[in-house]
Amino acid sequence: MKIIFAGTPHFAASALEALISKYRIVAVLTQPDRPSGRGMQLTSSPVKQLALQHNIPVMQPHTLKTTEVLQQLAIFRPDVMVVAAYGLILPQDILNMPSYGCLNIHASLLPRWRGAAPIQRAILAGDDETGITIMQMDQGLDTGAILYKEPCRITQQDTAQTLHDKLAKLGAEAIVKSLEKLEQGDLLQEKQDDALATYAAKLTKIEAQLDWTQSAVQLERAVRAYIPFPIAFSIVNGTRVKVWQASVSGAQGEPGTVLTIDNQGIQVACGKGSLYLEVLQRPNGKAIPAAQFVQGFMIKAGDRFSAL
Repeated sequence: MKIIFAGTPHFAASALEALISKYRIVAVLTQPDRPSGRGMQLTSSPVKQLALQHNIPVMQPHTLKTTEVLQQLAIFRPDVMVVAAYGLILPQDILNMPSYGCLNIHASLLPRWRGAAPIQRAILAGDDETGITIMQMDQGLDTGAILYKEPCRITQQDTAQTLHDKLAKLGAEAIVKSLEKLEQGDLLQEKQDDALATYAAKLTKIEAQLDWTQSAVQLERAVRAYIPFPIAFSIVNGTRVKVWQASVSGAQGEPGTVLTIDNQGIQVACGKGSLYLEVLQRPNGKAIPAAQFVQGFMIKAGDRFSAL
């Protein structure tokens, strides 16, 4: 089969790498190069870098809603388009172009967690399972027919980063299996139950501010869900402090109040229970264990973590 692949980040690159070894990738669509790093130099996406290594033609349009882009894609006469975290909406003309349509690799068990941040929302909600769904794309937001599912357990140690890495590997395996079934005529469609749908809204930096009126269980999930972006944070003694690791404790107190400081960490009261802050980061500093953090930061029992 002739495949056009559309994707941008590392999650998508894992799938592209698996497909390159088994199929003919005739073209790759990815987001335009973006400024990144301290020098803000233009940087190619992981998908573009991988495509160039294998001499695959790369297209980086700012929009797909032009006749020119449509004509360029049509030249490849694709059998199928595989889409993974691409970042642009596919118009109906492109959805209809490949013989077998467009297949999306989505990082949840649809219809749960449709939308931009399914990995983080699953952790925040306390889900004990997520997975990969291969979906036949339509013009809705992750509403197309389900073609293949592969579950993945969420552990109490999983951050959004570790879960992302597991799902990237799983997604690569799932799309290869799905295309094999497609070639054999064994890929069946299952309509989604819209009544069971939940929405995974895009992450914002401000939502990573810890709300100490919430339970310690919810805040510990937030710490894990916001790694590697945008990183949970709070304000104490006028300084914005990021929290990279935390654990739940049963002690009670006024929400936001530092209860104790010991080798385990800084214990802060929550709406229910308390949270041990175990790995922290000051502005322009490195993430370090709490025992090391408090040696260079003035903080004591009774101090308050607060909002901006």
